[in-house]
Amino acid sequence: MRVEIVPCLSDNYAYLVLCPSTGAVAVVDPSEAEPVLDALARLGVAPSVVLATHHHPDHVGGIPALAAKFPGLRVVAHAHDRDRVPGVTRLVEHGDEEAVGALRFRALHVPGHTLGAVAWSGEGAVFTGDTMFLGGCGRLFEGTPAMMHRSLNETIGSLSPETKVYCGHEYTVSNLKFALHLEPGSAVVREALAAAEARRAAGEPTVPGTLAHERATNPFMRCDAEGVRAAVKADGDDVAVLAAVRLAKDHFRA
Repeated sequence: MRVEIVPCLSDNYAYLVLCPSTGAVAVVDPSEAEPVLDALARLGVAPSVVLATHHHPDHVGGIPALAAKFPGLRVVAHAHDRDRVPGVTRLVEHGDEEAVGALRFRALHVPGHTLGAVAWSGEGAVFTGDTMFLGGCGRLFEGTPAMMHRSLNETIGSLSPETKVYCGHEYTVSNLKFALHLEPGSAVVREALAAAEARRAAGEPTVPGTLAHERATNPFMRCDAEGVRAAVKADGDDVAVLAAVRLAKDHFRA
C-alpha cells in the first residue's frame, strides 16, 4: 500500500491510498478539491472511492468537486452522517469493510469528536480524522468524555502497536508541548517534541506516527499515568481524567 499525504487548507491532511496490485485509489477526507486533484494528476491516477472520517466541512468540502470530476465516485461515511456528508453513496456501521482494489479497510465507529466519526483501519494503518491526533485528540463537539476514552483506548487502542496513525491535522508540535507541560519529566515526550519540531522546520509532515508511540506520549491515552493525573488534579476514573485533560488542553497556551 502506498499513502500519499496531501496538505490542504491551513493545517489539514487528506490522503491518497493506492493499491499497488490493481491501481485503485481512495481519497481520505478531501478537505478541498484542488490539492487533491493536483496530487491525482501528478500521479496519473483516478479515485474510485472517498472514505470520510466525519462530516465537518474541513474534511468533506472537496467531495462535490471530486464527484463532478469523476462520475461514479463512491463516497462512504458512517450511518449517523447520512445527511451531513455531501454525495454519500454508502453508509456504514462499525465493522463494515470497504475495498480499495485488493486492499481492505474496516470502519471503526469512534464517537467523541462527532457522533458519526469513523477511523478507517487496514493494511497496517489507521486513518483517524479528528478523533486521534499525534499527541492529542479532537475537541468533544458532539460526544462525551466516556465516548472519546473508549474510542481512543479501546477501539483504536486495540489495534497492533505497529499500526501507522494518519490523522486529520498537523497539530503535533502544539499537542506535544501540552503533553510535556503535563509530564515535564518524560524524556520520551521531550524527544518526540524535538523530533516533531525538526520535521516541521524542514517543511515535512509529522505523520504518520505509530500507535505504540501514541501510548507513550499522548496524554489522552495515558489517563492512568500518575503524572497526567497529578497535573490535572483528577482523582476519579480514567474517563474523569480524560475530561480534565481535555479541559486543560482547551485552555492551554504554549
